Amino acid sequence: MADSSSSSSNTILFLLILQLIWTNCNGCFTSIVSFGDSLADTGNLKQLASISNNPFPFFLPPYGETFFNQPTGRCSNGRLVIDFVAESLRLPFVPPYVGSKTMELAGGVNYAVAGATALDPSFLEPKGVYNKMTNASLGVQMEWFKESLASFCGTRSDCEGLIGQSLILMGEIGGNDYNHALVVGKTIEDIKSYVPFVISTIASTINDLIKLGAKTFVIPGNLPIGCSAAYLTMNYGLNKEEYDNTTGCLINLNKFAEFHNELLQRELKRIQKFHPSVRIIYADYYNAAMQFYTSPNKYGFINGALKACCGGEGPFNCNPSVACAYPSSTVCDLPNTYANWDGMHLTEAAYMLIYKSVFQGSYSSPRFNTVCPTTMVTQERLWASTEADVANI
Repeated sequence: MADSSSSSSNTILFLLILQLIWTNCNGCFTSIVSFGDSLADTGNLKQLASISNNPFPFFLPPYGETFFNQPTGRCSNGRLVIDFVAESLRLPFVPPYVGSKTMELAGGVNYAVAGATALDPSFLEPKGVYNKMTNASLGVQMEWFKESLASFCGTRSDCEGLIGQSLILMGEIGGNDYNHALVVGKTIEDIKSYVPFVISTIASTINDLIKLGAKTFVIPGNLPIGCSAAYLTMNYGLNKEEYDNTTGCLINLNKFAEFHNELLQRELKRIQKFHPSVRIIYADYYNAAMQFYTSPNKYGFINGALKACCGGEGPFNCNPSVACAYPSSTVCDLPNTYANWDGMHLTEAAYMLIYKSVFQGSYSSPRFNTVCPTTMVTQERLWASTEADVANI
């Protein structure tokens, strides 16, 4: 009969080894591969703009001031959801594909581009919708990924193995197909006709990635765009029945976002049925964000969820003629007490709450933390910027 103390010691040793492994690697994913738009872009548009000498305010202060202490190309004052995911998985911040000096999948590669659409210009431009920011649609991003595979791996089986160990973050994507259209005067009924094509494009990209070996996807839905300071400013003065009594958000725009999300979830369930061995996770960004739009004070947004921290004059501190950039705009002193950063994009604090709700909470289906338990990014960690963090951008 084995000595009980010896058995106990072996168990403790085994647990310590497991803890050591976990400390150095969470064991879930070796990298993050990201596609999408400004909600996930960590610097691609900035690199593209430097090549074409096309400046955007996102590349100027005060962008990046809260965490990175400099603009990085992220459309926020600090980190995005993808950054919190990387931290929680003990991976480095995911570098942009464009301008990368070394092409390795280890840790991850980000193909997301701020302003990007799911649909190609060949679909949108005949409808009078032009993308003045970038032509790097989801199809272009996918081509970049395929072209870079030769740098990642030598054989098809090697590529399948690497991609299979990666978390594929698919977006958010599709929101700009609607944003660009609404800005040029298209109605909600007009853009409703785009939705099946947007969903089909996302689905086609997912299926292509599955063929290449992808095993785990997180696909975010659209945010409640009716709560955006930019849209609230554009539509200021509507009859009160157009606004939600609880949040002050625009009802019809939020209903449209829900329509997109319903069709997306339906398509994801269809893909899951045909690929039962692949993990298809829907990330409910919409309802994760609705938490702070419904109860801003509860989540620390004591200066509100609808008013922008950085912008111009007006009821929502958002003026289309005033970009969020020094010295033309006003900037709040405590951005972590605001949910909205610049009218269209959220603050780091808002993105952190969405991250925690989706990746550590119940706002994903199936729940991400049942697929891969992640470490908790603490509130103290949220505001702590270190030289090592900045070096990883």
